Amino acid sequence: MKLLAIDTATEACSVALNLDGEIIERYTIEPRSHASQVLPMVDALLAETGVTLSNVDAIVFDRGPGSFTGIRIGTSVVQGLAFGAELPVIPVSSLEIMAQGHLGKINGTHMVAMLDARMNEIYWATFKITDDSFVMQDEEQLSAPENISLPVGQYSVVGTGWRAYQEIFKQNTSIEWIETYPDALPRAADLALLAAKPWHEQKGLEPIQAQPVYLRNNVARKKTEQK
Repeated sequence: MKLLAIDTATEACSVALNLDGEIIERYTIEPRSHASQVLPMVDALLAETGVTLSNVDAIVFDRGPGSFTGIRIGTSVVQGLAFGAELPVIPVSSLEIMAQGHLGKINGTHMVAMLDARMNEIYWATFKITDDSFVMQDEEQLSAPENISLPVGQYSVVGTGWRAYQEIFKQNTSIEWIETYPDALPRAADLALLAAKPWHEQKGLEPIQAQPVYLRNNVARKKTEQK
């Protein structure tokens, strides 16, 4: 199994290879430079490992939610590479990638993954955690931080949404936030691991089916309304 993973959905930009369970990753945080960085990172990673694109089994990618521009860049790059090499693609949620990255790190059984969506909103989802797996409890959502609705209980939280709006979350006294990882971002190493299961289940898609998930449908209009 050789899976090439590409993640440009947030301020982080990363690429990774899953070579039968061995993960090799390149990762950087340089906002607004993903378009110029991602392909050279892919080339460097392939050269480092001696793997050619034609030897890869599938390209897996972070399809969002996240940065509108970052998701669009990643999707375009993945489609171009997959079309050229005639490879299947596997889309994965950015929030699931963050959940994967924190398996084994948290002590609780419920996690909230959240990304700062700007415009006083967050992208978020809840997960039930076991020792080596997780299940998303509901669909990914976009909402104002004060409108997050969670059952009473204890939660671990990962992601930049907490960093941006933690004072609002702390006002909800029915929730006990037992662990926080405010700087957590999705990264390609976790994506490469997470995508092994859908790959083995033969859930690869045609490149044309590589589509972004924004959750926020009209970014341009909302930005205009803020001015």
